[in-house]
Amino acid sequence: MAIRPTWKGFLKVSLVNIPVKVFPATESAATISFNQLHAECQTRIQQKRWCPSCEREVTNAELAKGYEFEKGRYIVVDDEDLQKVRVESSRVINLVQFADASDIDPIYVDRAYYLAPDGPMAADAFAVMREGMVGKAGIGKVALYGREYLVAIKPQKKGLVMYTLHHDAEIRSIDQIEELNSVPTKVKPEEMKLAKQVIATFAADLNLKDYKDEYNEGLRKIIDAKIAGEEFGAPEVQEPARVVDLMEALRRSLDSVSQDKKKPAKAVIAKSKVKSQKSKVRKAS
Repeated sequence: MAIRPTWKGFLKVSLVNIPVKVFPATESAATISFNQLHAECQTRIQQKRWCPSCEREVTNAELAKGYEFEKGRYIVVDDEDLQKVRVESSRVINLVQFADASDIDPIYVDRAYYLAPDGPMAADAFAVMREGMVGKAGIGKVALYGREYLVAIKPQKKGLVMYTLHHDAEIRSIDQIEELNSVPTKVKPEEMKLAKQVIATFAADLNLKDYKDEYNEGLRKIIDAKIAGEEFGAPEVQEPARVVDLMEALRRSLDSVSQDKKKPAKAVIAKSKVKSQKSKVRKAS
């Protein structure tokens, strides 16, 4: 099924305006969700809007947006007020700066969207801008779903990826975590050496396709079993042992991983030797 665009507008860089479509890059339907039921009769619960002052249910037409400026005191903001703050970004993604793509701290990234040209006439300009942005990220703003977002746009394959970003005021400083005050700034050299060796044994090229949502898969098995009227036995989960002696734990980790790594390595070497011997025989014949 083709993905439908959720926004149309223009990608603007200086005086260049490219018609673009925005598509969601993530799929929320893959995650299992639940409805709230009345446990006694298994009827889905209705969420009703209740006014405790008037002691009655209210309709959508009676609702208003309110901003609490003091405890229990609100000012009402209506659609006419919201129209007064319409900005250029409601139709234009205006890139005002370019930086190295690696300069964007992942903690600022919120959601991802794909950008594609809107129509054949825009394809050439889109391709030129995409190639010109290799290694860079364009920073700008766009209005989506009733609010303005800070965004970063980077090339990916034939298209562009747009990340909505948190503003700096939304990011809590790690210095606010009081528990980190007890973490030592210096570590023992021998422990650090072993820790680096353990980490090095797990080093590999990253491919996120190798990782599955095991929790979601487990839920699916339980749901399928319940639908079929079958029992599903939960696997036994062992609590991780507390680290009493860090050096001993690191040594055991290194020995364990090293043994596991050696087995397939030897098999690969053995296969390569067999192949090389066969090739030598073929050449000789």
